[in-house]
Amino acid sequence: MVKTIGNPLSWSVDAIGATGRYVGEAAAHVGGDREHAPPKVQKIELQDISIALRKGVQDFVALRTDVMFIVIMYPLIGALMALAAFNSSFAPYLFPFASGFALLGPLAAIALYEMSRRREMGRPSTWAHGLHVIRSPRIGPIVVLGMYLVVIFTAWMIAAHVILRETVGPVSGMGLMAFMEMVFSTEAGAGLILIGVPVGALFAALVLVVGNVAFPLLLDRNVGVPQAVATSIKVARKNPVTIGAWGFVIAVLLVLGSLPMFLGLIVVMPVLGHASWHLYRRAVH
Repeated sequence: MVKTIGNPLSWSVDAIGATGRYVGEAAAHVGGDREHAPPKVQKIELQDISIALRKGVQDFVALRTDVMFIVIMYPLIGALMALAAFNSSFAPYLFPFASGFALLGPLAAIALYEMSRRREMGRPSTWAHGLHVIRSPRIGPIVVLGMYLVVIFTAWMIAAHVILRETVGPVSGMGLMAFMEMVFSTEAGAGLILIGVPVGALFAALVLVVGNVAFPLLLDRNVGVPQAVATSIKVARKNPVTIGAWGFVIAVLLVLGSLPMFLGLIVVMPVLGHASWHLYRRAVH
């Protein structure tokens, strides 16, 4: 049977328009259901990352989530590049903003989790089904936890500004190419890299430990935000090597996807979103 490609943008509008009817019900689910047994954390190995990535690619191919990300990513990439090109004061913040945007990944991937969840259950799974998660009663706790990521993103941008100011000084009026040349050819630029990269990694680790399991868990089960976060931390504590390796894989793939003008992210981000769901399923029973 031929699969028809619809319009994810129109589905987004429809889903957002219907969200208001569910606000009250969603708010009631923020604390979760304490009568249910707590999730059981499992031991996962490095091979589980390979399995999750393979299943993520399979979901990506079957569900064509690249089209969804083309609708989202192309305008965003164009806006960022135009802003960097025509507003010299923004150019030094292009990389912190782009890398910081990845901190919001676990929240942005909610629709991908839902699509993988439905496909795993053998149910119809389209972009429309993924976006309908906005109508779910589970959206309340998901949004609450999403605010944590927004705070982390904001803190990262503030930290990036301070690091930039203290290492290279004023960069007002410096274009993107001039800024990149300064970063890779001067002592001040080396200092920026040596300080900025570890600090950025710290923020990424905070998101990874809390968000990698908590968001799919909130979508999958009737648990509250505290229990979801606690479970995510337990997974990281029980599997520090595997979770650390998963974070490294995410970082490498995001860098590779960013090299050709960020266009590779159209493939990398949905694959990582689907794979994150499958890694969660292996880590939590």
